[in-house]
Amino acid sequence: MVRTQVQFTTAQVKRLRATARAQEVSVAEVVRRCVDSSLRQPLPKRADLYARAAGLVGAFRAGEKAGLSTRHDERLVDAFR
Repeated sequence: MVRTQVQFTTAQVKRLRATARAQEVSVAEVVRRCVDSSLRQPLPKRADLYARAAGLVGAFRAGEKAGLSTRHDERLVDAFR
């Protein structure tokens, strides 16, 4: 095995430790399993991601929130009232 150093957030470490305890394995083993699981899934092709995003263009209506992109400051003030 190759030793490497990775930094996690406090929340991630808490979840890793809890998972390790529940599975009765080391934190390193939990990380290895997560990496293996993630690497088994093929990464989507960039063109597919763009096509998916393009399919969302115009799919939603603004409704009562019309003007959000141009009047965002006003909407933000309203949201915090």
